[in-house]
Amino acid sequence: MTRAARPTTTNTAYRHYDEVAAQSAALVIRSYSSSFGLASRLLAEPVRRDVHNIYALVRLADEIVDAPRPHQSADQRRRALDALHTDVADAISTGWSTNLVVHAFARTTHHAGIDAGLIDPFFASMRADLDPTVHDEASLAAYIYGSAEVVGLMCVHAFLADQPHRKARYDQLAPGARSLGAAFQKINFLRDLAADDRDLGRRYLIGLDADHPSDEAWNRWLDDIDGDLTAAAQAIPLLPSGTRVAVCTAHDLFAELAVRLRSTPPEVACRTRIRVSTPAKARIAAAATLRRGRPASAAGSTSGAHA
Repeated sequence: MTRAARPTTTNTAYRHYDEVAAQSAALVIRSYSSSFGLASRLLAEPVRRDVHNIYALVRLADEIVDAPRPHQSADQRRRALDALHTDVADAISTGWSTNLVVHAFARTTHHAGIDAGLIDPFFASMRADLDPTVHDEASLAAYIYGSAEVVGLMCVHAFLADQPHRKARYDQLAPGARSLGAAFQKINFLRDLAADDRDLGRRYLIGLDADHPSDEAWNRWLDDIDGDLTAAAQAIPLLPSGTRVAVCTAHDLFAELAVRLRSTPPEVACRTRIRVSTPAKARIAAAATLRRGRPASAAGSTSGAHA
């Protein structure tokens, strides 16, 4: 009897490890992102867990490239990023990693059908951050695709993991997911314009000088962001019903940031990171819930939710 019970004990043990890995990923999102964390809490399981697992892996790579330890060289960070990429590939192949966040992410890739076609471009963009450059249109588009748009596409895979007609629905939703990811990234580029230039030596947005940002270039990028947000809003009603409120909340939180960035002189915005207060975030989430995830008619129309 004892010998027959051993497989059950073993199965319980690895399932416990899986659960601890998922909890570790959830801790990452709670610790690092109030906006994304708020939106993700509006997702039902198992989608919420998969989204947390995706975000945690992304955050881990971001920490390597954006938050170097004292005296850590770019070569050391590059080796750490390469090791993480290898660990992810090995974990997807074997179903196991001693890195809890990587283990959780690998489990999500199997459940949601995420493959190297999205993972490799992400790591390529992370490596690009280790060799700061002034971007042209082509390199910026490639960077935004790898650093942000593929994350949106990973989330779509998670949304559709247990849905029928996954391939057709993914193809339908992918353009909107890419637009939303691009909008998020460009908004954060504007919010971090001076810090990226001063602390990390990076200049992402073409035509914007962190020392002397012109109103024309600033508003041109905000117009571009509004276009992305509008395209993304059109795709939200096509999402599975259990994901619409969360995605709409994330969309509207960043639309509100865009409104605030437009109403702030660029030289002021470069000195103070533009934020949305916690009460305002709660109001935006409540409004999205009342609309049942139906987006507002135009990007930036959440401006009435100001704190």
